[in-house]
Amino acid sequence: MAAVEETALSQEELEAKAWAGFKEGNWQKDIDVRDFIQKNYTPYEGDASFLAPATENTKFLWNYLDDNFLAVERKQRVYDVDTHTPADIDAFPAGYIDGKSREETRDNVIVGLQTDVPCKRAMMPNGGWRMVEQAIKEAGKEPDPEIKKIFTRYRKTHNDGVFGVYTKQIKIARHNKILTGLPDAYGRGRIIGDYRRVALYGVNALIKFKQRDKDSIPYRIDFTEPEIEHWIRFREEHDEQIKALKKLIKLGAEYGLDLSRPAQNAQEAVQWTYMGYLASIKSQDGAAMSFGRNSAFLDCYIQRDLENGVIDETRAQELIDNIVMKLRIVRFLRTKDYDNIFSGDPYWATWSDAGFADDGRPLVTKTSFRLLNTLTLEHLGPGPEPNITIFWDPKLPEAYKRFCAKISIDTSAIQYESDKEIRSHWGDDAAIACCVSPMRVGKQMQFFAARVNSAKALLYAINGGRDEMTGMQVIDKGVIDPIKPEADGTLDYEKVKNNYEKALEWLSETYVLALNIIHYMHDKYAYESIEMALHDKEVYRTLGCGMSGLSIAADSLSAVKYAKVYPIYNKDAKNLEGHEYEYVEGADDDLVVGYRTEGEFPIYGNDDDRADDIAKWVVSTVMGQVKRLPVYRGAVPTQSILTITSNVEYGKNTGSFPSGHKKGTPYAPGANPENGMDSHGMLPSMFSVGKIDYNDALDGISLTNTITPDGLGRDEEERIGNLVGILDAGNGHGLYHANINVLRKETMEDAVEHPEKYPHLTVRVSGYAVNFVKLTKEQQLDVISRTFHQGAVTD
Repeated sequence: MAAVEETALSQEELEAKAWAGFKEGNWQKDIDVRDFIQKNYTPYEGDASFLAPATENTKFLWNYLDDNFLAVERKQRVYDVDTHTPADIDAFPAGYIDGKSREETRDNVIVGLQTDVPCKRAMMPNGGWRMVEQAIKEAGKEPDPEIKKIFTRYRKTHNDGVFGVYTKQIKIARHNKILTGLPDAYGRGRIIGDYRRVALYGVNALIKFKQRDKDSIPYRIDFTEPEIEHWIRFREEHDEQIKALKKLIKLGAEYGLDLSRPAQNAQEAVQWTYMGYLASIKSQDGAAMSFGRNSAFLDCYIQRDLENGVIDETRAQELIDNIVMKLRIVRFLRTKDYDNIFSGDPYWATWSDAGFADDGRPLVTKTSFRLLNTLTLEHLGPGPEPNITIFWDPKLPEAYKRFCAKISIDTSAIQYESDKEIRSHWGDDAAIACCVSPMRVGKQMQFFAARVNSAKALLYAINGGRDEMTGMQVIDKGVIDPIKPEADGTLDYEKVKNNYEKALEWLSETYVLALNIIHYMHDKYAYESIEMALHDKEVYRTLGCGMSGLSIAADSLSAVKYAKVYPIYNKDAKNLEGHEYEYVEGADDDLVVGYRTEGEFPIYGNDDDRADDIAKWVVSTVMGQVKRLPVYRGAVPTQSILTITSNVEYGKNTGSFPSGHKKGTPYAPGANPENGMDSHGMLPSMFSVGKIDYNDALDGISLTNTITPDGLGRDEEERIGNLVGILDAGNGHGLYHANINVLRKETMEDAVEHPEKYPHLTVRVSGYAVNFVKLTKEQQLDVISRTFHQGAVTD
């Protein structure tokens, strides 16, 4: 562990010492981490034979964590909560995994805990006191009355601000679950600080640059009123960023680290980078707190130390094992309601890797292999965090592709995203926030927007804006007229489609208004000062909208177009066999609550353009409706097709569809075809999703696929080769994202009944991985109900 030292050296002398042996470039004159990487990283095209085993110290620490903390969580959900200390960068004293002092601890490779004890959760009341209080009580504790007094009497929160401004229209939409999961009572997240800057430059230099930025815009007496407000906010935000950087130095000093200076070796590079991230997760509880794109950067330091004989491969692997260990024990205080939407305690410490540089060199390094190696049983074993994300391209080095495939088959812990799409839109130093959301590290951030229930909007279109579950008039009467059936009792496709566009127009307006309110208030009451301190002065902002229920909407429109769909009205449902459960007590007689569909129709997910083109139209239409609207701080609207585990919650609060999807049953995840409907194999499913235009969903298009081991091949070598081929083929057909599970349904069914046998069983859901046994029973059954492909292509 590096001690606080060398205060007598000038900044120039410290930089010369830290940067010795690195190739010169613009990175030495300005903050330009990408330039440093491009000048200094070493591409690796060999195989995994160089990898070293885990050290005894790594094994000790991981076993100690599992025995003393993770095992407790498996029994009682939450290990512990600090109810007296509002979280901040420097709110807690130093803590170590084994609970010993700095001088005696074996936790001395990469140090730093969120609180003073592993897995103890801190409260972050700036986001909203009600949620904090509820989460504390659900953990079996009582909130501190003095803290409650502060945050209910004296300190306004993000949640207070949002709900004080929300319109009646927004509240009704939330109540009826067509708007769900909005970040109005929890941290928004999806902001990636460029934590590499802490290592490359040291915090003193970052403070100097931020002070320069703060003073870069002089005040002018001819400013307009909006310009005055912008100038004041610009200076205030930079002032908060500088304060946060000073707290980061204090955090380092608590652990005996001098973060004011640049990192001088590989151990410090890993440690300094982690401390930047640690400061973020100590002060913010965003839904996704992603780690960035760090392998090539860290490999520059590791490779230099290896070449200079400072470390060996065992030490190099130990550094990566230990930072991954720390990333696995991030914890946030969440309510059970939150868990229903984001199940399994995820925090998306997403670590993006691989892909290509713009000059054609692969961004695969030996540290790319070391990261995957942490997932093997000889090291830390399978785990959902960090959310390892590989930027895939068929041209990546073959040995690396095969190693990725092997680890996927063994662990189901990796997701793959299209390097071609990401690099062409966002450059070669982009990383994923959360699940599928790309952004240029340190130059771009997202206003996270959760998602709308776009399938439910189709039912509103048919019912004239009434909710099929409650009968409530959600869209003002007269905006959309209920659809009257044709003479033969069926629905007309063009009428349904036209009404659907009107419903989506209303939904987008309600949605974006809510988001503008949310992000105004989040900036005001829960600003992410340390994360934004690790960004450039001028930041490109996106509004990361989202949609759910794509496959249901597409299949239902397909049914109306190609088959005969007869609406079932509330007055008839009560006494109609098979539809009794759809009846809504007290609702209008003419409320459509169910459907009878006769005849066959094309189904999305089977590489059939007739259905797939409808899905493309839905995505394009939703995005077009959002793009026409004004957005807070000039953010550029994007959207993702992603559901997390909230597909269960959406289904629970939505009625039956013309596609045959039943009331109350889970949606398919993300852009997936409806569960069990993609009957032609894994590749046709991928090809259908790959047809969706990425320009209509720049925030990402998520596909989760499960294939059985036998369906993938007869032995390990065949399975590895086939999985590489499947990923190459999907990527070549425009697929943006692929979650890959290689699992047997019987294993998961046994885990439902005997969770104690499967404490580390990892499964990928919509955009992230989760410990299967941490899911609710309902969510476990949803995962089991999804398609288990028996091969790449089946008839």
